[in-house]
Amino acid sequence: MTIPTLPLLSLSDDEQLMLTMLRTDLLSCRVGLELLDAYMNGEQLVRDLGISIPPQLKGLHTVIGWPRIGVESLERRLDLEAFRWADGSDSSELTEIAAANDLFDEASLAHLDALTYGREYVTVGSGDGDMPPLITYESPLDMTLLWDARLRMAVSALRECQADRYDYGLSPDERLVTLYLPDQTVYALEAGNGWEVVDRDEHGLGMVPVLRMANRQRTADRVGRSEITPEVMSITDAACRRLMGMEVAAEFFGAPQRYLLGVTEAAFQDADGNAKTAWETYIGRVLALERDEDGSIPSVGQFAAHDPTGMTKIIDLYARIMASQLSVAPHVLGYSSDNPASADAIRYADNGQVKKAERCIRRFSSTHRDSMRLALWFRDGAPPPKERRIDTVWRNPATPTIAAQTDAAVKLVQAGIIPADGDVVLEMAGFTEDQRKRVQAERRRSAGRQSGGDLLDRLAELGGEETVPALVPAGEELADGDGL
Repeated sequence: MTIPTLPLLSLSDDEQLMLTMLRTDLLSCRVGLELLDAYMNGEQLVRDLGISIPPQLKGLHTVIGWPRIGVESLERRLDLEAFRWADGSDSSELTEIAAANDLFDEASLAHLDALTYGREYVTVGSGDGDMPPLITYESPLDMTLLWDARLRMAVSALRECQADRYDYGLSPDERLVTLYLPDQTVYALEAGNGWEVVDRDEHGLGMVPVLRMANRQRTADRVGRSEITPEVMSITDAACRRLMGMEVAAEFFGAPQRYLLGVTEAAFQDADGNAKTAWETYIGRVLALERDEDGSIPSVGQFAAHDPTGMTKIIDLYARIMASQLSVAPHVLGYSSDNPASADAIRYADNGQVKKAERCIRRFSSTHRDSMRLALWFRDGAPPPKERRIDTVWRNPATPTIAAQTDAAVKLVQAGIIPADGDVVLEMAGFTEDQRKRVQAERRRSAGRQSGGDLLDRLAELGGEETVPALVPAGEELADGDGL
């Protein structure tokens, strides 16, 4: 007689198979992701060629932070500012969900991980009690998913982490996995050689509430690629070896080497006949020399000291090559020339990174929009109508001057293309979302005061000045919209 197992307490065979497959993929990718993380943090181990580095300096470690500079330079151009309905209707519900999840600050972290690792994951779930839906960003070090390229959606996903002490009363050293399936989310704890289910959230969405924010996708590679490419890693290692070579040269050849001709052994001994140390000999004691037994004066000279100019020129060459790989201006990586670049030349050098930022905005916007639609789905129990599109508002990734932005907006208003009192002209002028809201509020207050003043003037014309105090008590001003 077989005893049936409760589905709440154990994984089914299909769930166990899916968990094993996803966990194998997660662990196999983690080594490569940790290597990218090491280059991002300047913690990579540079291979020693075993030629010019003496054994005493094997522990010397040089760091050059070009990968981090390139990734962060691109990420600083990706500022998500707001969500709004494309039809212009009230977007307060979208703002409420974004504010509750601190989404704009968290999005910056997600963008940085996506550029570093090549991908980032977004999970959506129900909020606690009356709280808005929960949107979280997950590192690919802890999460993976199975992707359907035809439907462009996740089939299943897995997140593995150390259990927090607040998670189901578990101890912090226990492993907790979260298996995301189309109709439910399963939380399981590692128990011996298997997994014990601790909770199931049967949401019934019919889709996995996990999205992937991928960078540098291709049709044959939907997972995404890091901005820290093999070329970037190779040039970084080469530059680190040059810096290490400069350190070794400074130790051995930084001070000029001297030579002595016709010197007796006594010149290297103290008054008691003991041999002097190498340092005592070098710092100048040997300059006070006596004639030899034949009466000849010893000859003293020195070789030319090591010149690091050759090394620095090579590092400058690496900086220019790295600038082309990262699409940044060479001066961002520390390279400078005798003739500084003009402002137009600097903007031209930034064009490559600006275009790269615009492509990132296009790809990342789709993930942010889908996450917000999923959040509304969790909140309302039904997906929003497809005809109601959600727009994401980003800050301009380029770095134009305020005068240039304002001039372009003014010309469009003068040509009658956009209204002078609309929100578009403020956005083109470089105002942030909060600043645009304040300007609109000030415009409404100003219009209210103007309407109230016009109404009082009209009443004074019709009924005389004695009717005005009856409408507006003494000592009080007309509030916004009063009398309209």
